[in-house]
Amino acid sequence: MREGVVSAALLGALLAFGLGAWALGEVFFVNLAARVACVALAGAGLNLALGFGGMVSFGHAAFFGLGGYAAGIAATHAFDGGAFAGVLPGTTSMPVVWLAAMLAAGLAALPIGLISLRTQGVYFIMITLAFAQMIFYFAISFPAYGGEDGLPIYLRSELPLVDASDPLDFFLVSFALLVAVLLGCRTVLAARFGAALALARLNPVRLATAGIAPLPVLLAAFVASAMIAGLAGALFAELNGFVSPAMLSWHRSGEIMVIVILGGVGRLAGPVAGAMLFVALETVIGGWTQYWQGWLGLILLGVVLFARGGLIGALAGPVRHG
Repeated sequence: MREGVVSAALLGALLAFGLGAWALGEVFFVNLAARVACVALAGAGLNLALGFGGMVSFGHAAFFGLGGYAAGIAATHAFDGGAFAGVLPGTTSMPVVWLAAMLAAGLAALPIGLISLRTQGVYFIMITLAFAQMIFYFAISFPAYGGEDGLPIYLRSELPLVDASDPLDFFLVSFALLVAVLLGCRTVLAARFGAALALARLNPVRLATAGIAPLPVLLAAFVASAMIAGLAGALFAELNGFVSPAMLSWHRSGEIMVIVILGGVGRLAGPVAGAMLFVALETVIGGWTQYWQGWLGLILLGVVLFARGGLIGALAGPVRHG
């Protein structure tokens, strides 16, 4: 109950920050709130795999970047009248772009998960990183869509009754998707699938003896987490008006994982708290010194050593099992 109140307060604070910044005419801070929503959404995807499924993936930037490239390629061909692979035309419809981003990430995650989930521990971490780096270098060596220079997005996607080019509207759309994903994760995790996923993480042998194979359960969670990260990547690319291989790099995977750890691994709103702190440090301390990551490292070290539940754990207390 207390964690629910803290989670609602964090979401309310993010919404109030965005609306307040718009009321004051501070467009930069409205876009900053939208950035928090986008990276929190990516963290929510990783949290589903890491926090609830016990899958320490160091390659979720691949799915984040694929979502971004799906948005960028759709906008590019909507602008030039071409088609992806000579078959799929461009579009500026937001729902279609979101679906394309989620499908691209999910289709990539399916074979990656099938192979990676046959390993455990550090081997799982390294194989997800290896797959992500393969996709990263493919994007660099593919000049049709910018190569290492990246791909500018000349057309903003459209949504009925919404002006997506307006910073406030885009923030509200991003925030609404974040809330929808968090509520969806809460519903799924409270159902039988959530119980099976928890047991697959804690005791896969016991789950198997109950007649449920752990691999399909873990694979479903892995693919779903990738699709959420792909959706976040599409929004992030739209926000910046640009997509580049940097969205696919292992540095981005590390940032998403840091966000989850800061907020609280396995805490539903942990990615929201982590994203708010991460973006605040990047903006405030980054404005003072280019070595702001050093302060982030100290805070992360403190969380790991003294607040294993992250910010949510510090505010709401430990998880109660009973």
